[in-house]
Amino acid sequence: MHWMAKLEQKIGKYAIRNLIIYILIAYGIGYVLEISESLLGIPLYSMLQMNPAAIFHGQVWRLVTWVTCIPNTSIFWAIFMFMFYYWIGRTLENVWGAFRYNVFIFFGYFMTMLGPILMYLIIGLTQSFSMANALCGYIPTDPFNMQYTCYLTSSTYYINLTSFLAFAALFPDHEVYFMFFLRMKMKWLAIIDAVFLGYEFLSNVILAIRFYPRMALGMYEFYVYLSQAVCLLFSVASFLIYYFATRNYKKISPKEMKRKRKYHKQVKEATARGTKHYCAVCGRTEISNPELTFRFCSKCHGNLEYCNDHLFTHEHK
Repeated sequence: MHWMAKLEQKIGKYAIRNLIIYILIAYGIGYVLEISESLLGIPLYSMLQMNPAAIFHGQVWRLVTWVTCIPNTSIFWAIFMFMFYYWIGRTLENVWGAFRYNVFIFFGYFMTMLGPILMYLIIGLTQSFSMANALCGYIPTDPFNMQYTCYLTSSTYYINLTSFLAFAALFPDHEVYFMFFLRMKMKWLAIIDAVFLGYEFLSNVILAIRFYPRMALGMYEFYVYLSQAVCLLFSVASFLIYYFATRNYKKISPKEMKRKRKYHKQVKEATARGTKHYCAVCGRTEISNPELTFRFCSKCHGNLEYCNDHLFTHEHK
């Protein structure tokens, strides 16, 4: 993660502290507006949602305000969701630091938003923008009428899910009470979510393939299912890209693996000769190099011993 460390040194001071609190405040505002729209009929909530057609027709505020829109749920589950993701967000920020948590969240927002925008452009350029507008439920003559379903949209559900997957990757054996009574480890819940997402993705792909031979009759349905599959893929890809891009691959590099094989071979040979001391870095022993002195390192686990050449220069295990 050298590139992340360098980036943090340059712009880390601009990181937003306690970001999860602001995210939950945005969710709360969206939830209140959704209730107000359903009771009073004022379309404020609809004007915040991700809609590529509306964005390309001038409603650019949707690029930001869509993050206030939460999945439809009851007030009870909304409160539970707020508490659960506050705990996850605070834990990730404490483990990673504010800057890296900011990068993770904003990269997830960008990827989740990129999916529907790309699908809108692809459909508009390959078919027609009239069809793309119809998939977004957007009517150019009445741009503020959002009574139709938008199939090219982003959902904060996937942002929450990526945070959950990141937490499960860091603490796979942490236990929580699923549905308040079933005690399960985070890794099993993550596997269940991964299976569900895989099933949802494949279902949309299969349905799209079924309509593809009948494009003349089922073109609309084909793009509906294909768009949902692509949007889901881009959302989950944000977690996968961030996770694999921030791994330390030095341990599996050919040079490191060769060094380990050589070290274990030297240790095995030294053990066979009945040596009492060997260096955990170079493998030299008191027999091969009687001029060396050997000491244990108090900071390493496993009673590892080092020669005087590597005692102060080795990497602590």
